[in-house]
Amino acid sequence: MTSDHPDSFLSRLSRQNDKYRYKLPSRQDAGKFIQNLINFLFPISQDCPACPNKDLTMKYADLRKDLDCMLQPLIPHLEKDKEEILNEVFASIPQIYDMLLLDARSITDNDPASVSIEEVISVYPGFMAIATYRFAHSFAHCGIPLLPRMLTEFAHGQTGIDIHPNAVIGHSFFIDHGTGVVIGETTHIGNNVKLYQGVTLGATHVSKSLASRKRHPTIEDNVVVYANATILGGDTVIGHDSVIGGNAWLVRSVPPFSQVYHQSKIEIRQQSAPSVT
Repeated sequence: MTSDHPDSFLSRLSRQNDKYRYKLPSRQDAGKFIQNLINFLFPISQDCPACPNKDLTMKYADLRKDLDCMLQPLIPHLEKDKEEILNEVFASIPQIYDMLLLDARSITDNDPASVSIEEVISVYPGFMAIATYRFAHSFAHCGIPLLPRMLTEFAHGQTGIDIHPNAVIGHSFFIDHGTGVVIGETTHIGNNVKLYQGVTLGATHVSKSLASRKRHPTIEDNVVVYANATILGGDTVIGHDSVIGGNAWLVRSVPPFSQVYHQSKIEIRQQSAPSVT
């Protein structure tokens, strides 16, 4: 295998770079922005005392300026004027804040290990992933391309929880432990739903031709899905107030108030005690 001459490679690299459709903000800036936004709403974890504190008005203005900078490379692909999008995004913050308070309260009230809502907000990976999703979902709704996915992938890297920004999720959402949770793009989740670690809400087929169809399941209100359960398919509906047990595999709908459990056979054999001589 021969390598290109440096000049030849640089020329080829330049041609390839010219073909890319999008220019994006950096991953570092996207991650820093969403963390600053969450900290702005929930300033529970205190900065070092030596660091100067800004008032809320200045912090709010800084957040808007940071988002403005991240939108600059995306301007050719924005569906609306950049200022209009900025106004819509920041107008949605109060509603998202109220939703996040409900999410945090749901986690606090339903997790026996939780000490306080402050612990949930500052420590729990499930809350961090949900908060990032809710902002990313709002950004996508406002017509911002790619950046919403950058935000949820930042949270994915931080928490191990993968929520697509286009998923639709109701209030008082609870993800416990969380590592390995996957929520696909066209998933619909109702209110007061609880998911445990390793849950997959996915598609039965992976095909680009299905991109415009509903490929992921619908989870109605008050459903609990225990660890490592897999629920697949756009036509699959889990009826309200159902319980899906751990390791269950579902590709069809179940009615409300169902209990679905995976059965595995476990054998325990008693060994005879060694003889004593």
